[in-house]
Amino acid sequence: MFSIISDAQAQTAGAAPGGMEASPIIMIVLMIVAMYFLVMRPQQKKAKEHQALLSALAKGDEVITQGGIAGTISSVGDNFVKVEVARGVEISMQKSAIASVLPKGSLDNA
Repeated sequence: MFSIISDAQAQTAGAAPGGMEASPIIMIVLMIVAMYFLVMRPQQKKAKEHQALLSALAKGDEVITQGGIAGTISSVGDNFVKVEVARGVEISMQKSAIASVLPKGSLDNA
């Protein structure tokens, strides 16, 4: 009696048979596709760029490690590099610990 929608309209406003059955499945698929393009794809791209950076390391490159240590590469092995952090002081670390390569001459000003 005090309803906004009359009883007659409420009874005839049913869903069409077979109309919106697949809607939740479509929404789940769209969410998975969105997560792929927003999260997984950029991570894969960043990992590929980091792998290219590591494979291009050479003696004399100035680098920053993930721990924040800056130095110059004195030798490169398969899995490890030696980084000279001060004159005559070398540390050995895994290649994967290199975060970025600096432009030449960056550490001379430090």
